[in-house]
Amino acid sequence: MTDTELRTLGVIIAALGGAAIGVERERSGHAKGPDARFAGVRTFTLLGGLSGLAGWLWAAQIPWLAVVLLAGAAALVVVAYQAVAARDPDGTTEVAALVTLAAGVLGGLGHLAFSSAVIAVTALLLIEKSRVHALVQRMDDKAVRAGIRFAVMAVVLMPLLPAGPYGPLGGVRPRELWVFVLFFSGISFAGYIARLFVGARHGYLVAGLLGGVVSSTSVTLSFSRASRREDEAVGRPLAYGVLAACTTLFVRVAAATAVLSFPLAERLVPLIAAPFLVGVAAVLIGLRRPQQERPEVHTLQNPLQLGAALQMAALFQAVLFIVDAVRTTWGDVGLVVSGAILGVADVDALMISMAHAVATGGAPAAPATAVAVGILSNTLFKLALATTLSRPPFRRTAGVGLAAMAAASLAALLVFRPGP
Repeated sequence: MTDTELRTLGVIIAALGGAAIGVERERSGHAKGPDARFAGVRTFTLLGGLSGLAGWLWAAQIPWLAVVLLAGAAALVVVAYQAVAARDPDGTTEVAALVTLAAGVLGGLGHLAFSSAVIAVTALLLIEKSRVHALVQRMDDKAVRAGIRFAVMAVVLMPLLPAGPYGPLGGVRPRELWVFVLFFSGISFAGYIARLFVGARHGYLVAGLLGGVVSSTSVTLSFSRASRREDEAVGRPLAYGVLAACTTLFVRVAAATAVLSFPLAERLVPLIAAPFLVGVAAVLIGLRRPQQERPEVHTLQNPLQLGAALQMAALFQAVLFIVDAVRTTWGDVGLVVSGAILGVADVDALMISMAHAVATGGAPAAPATAVAVGILSNTLFKLALATTLSRPPFRRTAGVGLAAMAAASLAALLVFRPGP
């Protein structure tokens, strides 16, 4: 496809994107009646096509005409808002129009995927208006502060950090290290928010599934202790919540390793597929049983504390140094042994170190085995927690489920031995 054809397609996409926004505005009632805003499906379609054409003209080295078109469209939006602002200060339609203009320019310049993504997200926000407002209303001060902290960590702190490396043993790379911290903090924060809004209102099993995104070990510890405080009748629901959290861990590990190092993920998936399927079976059994719930069990702390993030960064860097030294001294055997030790303490640090080992030229077989062994040791640790801190109804269910996961992990390690 030539550049001209690409930009022409971008103009078409810009017009269609404007039409999509216009359809939503018109169906939601914002383009008709006494409280109507300035634009419906036709106006938004024309705005999208006009902005796409402006992008096309800019790419064709006619910037003055592109600026005139965009300035005129933007002025129209501003004047339209001023005309209705006195009776209705809501500017959603006008802001959506400005976003449509920006996305259309991107399309006209040939950035088709980015332009389409902007339009899709904008349309989703408009369509899900009631849910978005309900979500904001249910957020507490802790969640809001945590979101702001994450924005500061990502937008303010990360650009200020130097790239490195500094020092021996491969050096410290502050910016890369902070990206790892943001990545895992973001995953944990998403699970924390989901867990905060769903909670035990939908059952301990669902709470465990969401809690496992943050920390399956924390869920195991909290639910095990709760089983001693609550009636025996809720022992099994709590136990299935633990098994659900441990099942979520495998999804988290597979997704994270796929992002950090796809070759590592390819080697790892066969090693964790069997225990994951055991966990899925346990979750399905738990869903079929009648639920006997009690008030919510508090299992998780906000993962976005600056102090905790700094500790995570220090831990990640220390683990990278240790694993690099172990790999240099003892080779693949050392990697697997270090995986067994690190898995008990922090699976995230283990994943980062093994992904780094693959990225620096190592074969993925031994690091994948190390991650699988670390998950096995983590499962055994949670088995110890579940059987020593709980009462019999919980202990039997969680113990059998975690033991089955551990056995499946061990069997997978024996069957899928690392190749060259």
